[in-house]
Amino acid sequence: MDLQDEFVKKMIEEIIPIHKFLGLELLHIEKDYVKVRVPFRPEVVGDIRSNRWHGGIITTVMDSVGGIVGGTHLSSIKDKMATIDIRVDFLSPAFGKAIIVEGRTLRLGSRIFVADMKCYLEEDSSQVSVAEGRGVYNFIRLNQKE
Repeated sequence: MDLQDEFVKKMIEEIIPIHKFLGLELLHIEKDYVKVRVPFRPEVVGDIRSNRWHGGIITTVMDSVGGIVGGTHLSSIKDKMATIDIRVDFLSPAFGKAIIVEGRTLRLGSRIFVADMKCYLEEDSSQVSVAEGRGVYNFIRLNQKE
């Protein structure tokens, strides 16, 4: 891991307050792809009867992953990105384990970025989807050299 990678990891995990609060861990990042892990803890529970993740927390993590994937296309610290829309389909319950969320670039236009995300439980060798989603982001690059 080089100095730039260490800075990106620190920024994603420790400087962004919601990521720090959730304990988001960056597992892998490259252009067009991101993989993160978020540990299970009492603050993420939405259904206390069954100890399941709150859907809003899963959506938040998926939105963050979409933004991080978009960040792999930024050309300057002054570039801007903001969520326009996010859609999440919940496919199976997320019981008391850490979640893994992966994100991939679907489309990068001159002003719009679209990412696909997939969430599954850690330690699930079959990687059955907990949720799948798509985020649409307003994407403004000040330096259009790409």
